[in-house]
Amino acid sequence: MRKSEPHKYRGELSFAFTSALTRVNTMGSLEETCASLRARITATEQQLADLKRDLASAQAQSERGNQDGELRWPLLQEEYKRYGRQMIVSQVGLPGQLKLRSAKVLLVGAGGLGCPAAQYLAGAGIGTIGLIDGDTVEVSNLHRQVLHRTANVGKYKVDSAIESLRDLNPHPTYIAHRTHLTPDDAPAIFQQYDVILDCTDNPATRYLISDTAVLCGKPLVSASALRTEGQLMVLNNPPRAPGDKTGGPCYRCVFPKPPPADSVVSCADGGILGPVVGTMGVLQALEAIKVITTPETAEGTTRPRDPPSLHIFSAYSSPLVRTIRLRSRRANCAVCSAEATVTLDTIRSGSTDYVFFCGSTNLPSLLSPEERISAREYNERHSVSSESHTVIDVRDEAQFGICSLANSINIPISTVLATSSARPTEEATHLPSWVPSELASDSTHPIYVVCRLGNDSQIVVKKMKDLGLDQHGKRFIGDIRGGFKSWKAQVDHEWPEY
Repeated sequence: MRKSEPHKYRGELSFAFTSALTRVNTMGSLEETCASLRARITATEQQLADLKRDLASAQAQSERGNQDGELRWPLLQEEYKRYGRQMIVSQVGLPGQLKLRSAKVLLVGAGGLGCPAAQYLAGAGIGTIGLIDGDTVEVSNLHRQVLHRTANVGKYKVDSAIESLRDLNPHPTYIAHRTHLTPDDAPAIFQQYDVILDCTDNPATRYLISDTAVLCGKPLVSASALRTEGQLMVLNNPPRAPGDKTGGPCYRCVFPKPPPADSVVSCADGGILGPVVGTMGVLQALEAIKVITTPETAEGTTRPRDPPSLHIFSAYSSPLVRTIRLRSRRANCAVCSAEATVTLDTIRSGSTDYVFFCGSTNLPSLLSPEERISAREYNERHSVSSESHTVIDVRDEAQFGICSLANSINIPISTVLATSSARPTEEATHLPSWVPSELASDSTHPIYVVCRLGNDSQIVVKKMKDLGLDQHGKRFIGDIRGGFKSWKAQVDHEWPEY
């Protein structure tokens, strides 16, 4: 490194700082100012990381060089010991290890998928590992997000993860992006890396990641996990420009249309078994290593790239993994075909609206205010009153077994939705089998429906009214607004939170 270079970088950093202050004084929007400063901080951290890597490389060359200044050993002695067990694997070897050492990998998400993936990538000796996540560590994360510790609750996930990764392997350069991925920032961030890992859990971000990866020419390793199942794909591999049919398919090629917004279930709602999401994250790391170390397909190549495939993991099935071959790029794909309408400009400008495309994840209220009651009001009305009423808990059996209101009846929403909602007629007067006898009677005692968060309960209230159980308005049927989350906040602070 030339002696003048540090002065050059200090000058650039000084200029960046001065420019930032100027923007603070001139920009009309505080939000835009903060976004600009965050972007500059990220760029400065990248510059610093590059400088540290250059310094480490220069020092390593000095240590490994002979008296004539020629490079004798391409790795440090400690690195030979650290990576030796994988270097003697024929698919890796010394050339593959050197590729890993020079590779830059970005993980979008530092949660259940990102933690094990980053752990194994760091252990393998990836040269630069970037983590982008705007969330902080919560206690509920710890059973599956294995890089985080109890002492780090409240810290940014990326900082907590990097703290653990440095303890595991101090050699890689770790870059923290303490923010949620946005269309405005995604292209600039992706350009800094060689391989992208999608470790997120919502459709809108998945489409953004895939689109940006294709347009920036980066291979993408995408995975997901929920309950006891997971999925894994390697996309845009090999990475090719839009319109090049030799490139690998993208996320839009596999899923041209997103799932209905009201059908998307998160880990918080559906649950997740830790080893399941851990397995998928480890497989992501494995696929990333394969992408980095496998040469381009060419004449004489003995290790061709794997064909595009969707791997489906199911913890309670045999076999554990099923593989479905994927087609090549779609001829009408909006991002990777010759007819592409999605570009980096449409992403940055917001013209490609991912939230609109995938639908809002905020479910609208299905009931009127008169059909809902707060947890506090329900408790005040019935804790001292002997008025007969019925409480229907529509969570699944496992959740009902964790905690439940006294004398409540468990009817899982899955059971309710599996039956027709048609109102009984004179020809067909039988109600579905899930309807308890006390609800099918002519009683006018009120019925309250409760769930975990106050969404499923609204659906069941509508279903029960469609069946005529409200006796044409004579019987009150409503839900407890906000479900057991509100019950804990308003009534019983010791109620289990899970």
